[in-house]
Amino acid sequence: MNKKIPASPPAARAPFPFSAIVGQDEMKLALLAACVDATIGGVLIIGDRGTGKSTGVRALAALLPGVEVVDSCPYRCAPERRAGLCPSCVAPAAKGAAAQARTRLAPVEVVDLPLGATEDRVAGALDLQRALSEGVKAFEPGLLARANRGFLYIDEVNLLEDHLVDLLLDVAATGENIVEREGISVRHPARFVLVGSGNPEEGELRPQLLDRFGLAVEVRTPTDLEERVEVVRRRDDYDRDPASFAAKWERADAALRRKIQAGRKRLAQGMPVADAVLRQAAALCMKLGTDGLRGELTLLRAARAVACLEGAREVGPAQLQRVARIALGHRLRKDPLDETASSFRVDRAVAETFAS
Repeated sequence: MNKKIPASPPAARAPFPFSAIVGQDEMKLALLAACVDATIGGVLIIGDRGTGKSTGVRALAALLPGVEVVDSCPYRCAPERRAGLCPSCVAPAAKGAAAQARTRLAPVEVVDLPLGATEDRVAGALDLQRALSEGVKAFEPGLLARANRGFLYIDEVNLLEDHLVDLLLDVAATGENIVEREGISVRHPARFVLVGSGNPEEGELRPQLLDRFGLAVEVRTPTDLEERVEVVRRRDDYDRDPASFAAKWERADAALRRKIQAGRKRLAQGMPVADAVLRQAAALCMKLGTDGLRGELTLLRAARAVACLEGAREVGPAQLQRVARIALGHRLRKDPLDETASSFRVDRAVAETFAS
């Protein structure tokens, strides 16, 4: 009797190349800026269905350079860090042994958070299998652990349940995930870039969650005929032969990956910002009437990330103007007497601020 050979699993489909995305320049700029500087605070992409929101986010996974992680760590801790480590890495780091730990180069995770996910799946919970078979209270990491030092993506983020929104707000504020239930107490790092997408027709975000997104982009269906034709042509080519299409754009994606790496190095070395530029950023936020100082900080960080990405010597007015709409548009107070779209209000304030 012949032994049946199990069929090999199908090869993973090559993701749509980031460089092949037509148009949507603000979305791509926001995502690339967040890749250079994770402290910007994440990206919210709101717009019509079928405008490339999910495609752009998923293309990041293949685009981003890998990160060095401790090989045995379930939370992807960085071997060079001395603070913000998980419990298993804290003791070796205190003894100076973290740098000698076995490491590996891991791909940057882009973790999907499904709308119907339970809190246990997101935050982690008791490992029931080990508890029943071995009688051991062990922690089973959740999606937040996988997303550490990566991206957490929520499609239809405006439909996310309130208890998960509260959890994400706590983690985003502290950079740690704390689980204390079922007889376990675990604290582990959970620093990630939060990326959300959604359709405004399906509801608005809670103000607290909206405020946590550093950048917000509004994407629209292309109105230019040639651009629409090119979008359809590239998508059709990709659907017919994903591997061949991805290979065609591999060089462009590799160049963009090197650009991100160079931008991160410039950011680490320090990108100077003149006092005059800081004054312009503050003046712009004052003119728009944004609450608090988070607007100025996000505007500055985004402008600095773009300057690093472009290889500029310092942050200038040009970078502030490029990121003003995506950094400040979602922070404007709603004026019932002014029905002007937020993007036009920002553009008008930019023109007035930088004309003087």
